Amino acid sequence: MRVGRIGYINCYPVYGAIDRRITPLAADLVTGTPSELNDLLAAGELDVSVVSAVEYARNAKDYVLLPDLAISCDGPVRSVALFSKRAAAELDQATVLLTASSRTSVRLLELLCRDVWNVQPRFVQARAEAADLDDLAGLPHDAVLVIGDPALLLAARHAYALRYDLGEEWKRWTGLPFVFAVWAARRAAPRHAVQGVHRALLASRDWGLGHLDLLADAASRATRVAMTDCRSYFAGLDYAFGQKHLAGLTDFFRRLAARGLVPDASLQFLHVA
Repeated sequence: MRVGRIGYINCYPVYGAIDRRITPLAADLVTGTPSELNDLLAAGELDVSVVSAVEYARNAKDYVLLPDLAISCDGPVRSVALFSKRAAAELDQATVLLTASSRTSVRLLELLCRDVWNVQPRFVQARAEAADLDDLAGLPHDAVLVIGDPALLLAARHAYALRYDLGEEWKRWTGLPFVFAVWAARRAAPRHAVQGVHRALLASRDWGLGHLDLLADAASRATRVAMTDCRSYFAGLDYAFGQKHLAGLTDFFRRLAARGLVPDASLQFLHVA
């Protein structure tokens, strides 16, 4: 079994016990960016992985969702943000760089631009990686979408006049939580082995949620983000997948499907033995 994990600190609470060998995992871990993991799972190079929510919607016929496990927020998420030199309502025909590789965040930004801020920016994929924050200063743009650890670092620099937290904007718009990432398994993967991975991930997550101070210290050392900020960041994330999360994800998929951006498919979960 090959299991994917995002290298950002938002996965620390799920993989912390596995990394420390407190919770055994009968699989090989593969670390990558969200887009890399999306592509590896789609290609069959992974059996189970955390993936962008949009990636599940695009390939639902090939995947099953792992129950009670996601990365979501019910308000500010902090690590998915639009940093802008002007107000969002003034970004019509403005250049917006997409330095992040999360397809879910890009789709959410497109919805907010069209349906909330009533603007149509020119989205451009920046050549600079999100981690190369210093390179952003030399690029011609009015706003930039950044996700993950780089978004936390860029916020601390106060380099832009305005910052729009996409989790907060979604909550204000819909009143619902937003699910950024889910754990999915390929339908062709051995069911018993997938169930074992699922149990290990849940056990590791439960340990992680009980040791957030320890994980925040490790996250701070890995990213140079202040420990108190890392602790607050973890506290604002939700790693469950209950009815309220399902409602938020279903609403997001419905809005995308109405624009032909994803297939109109129902969510199917792994049967838990």
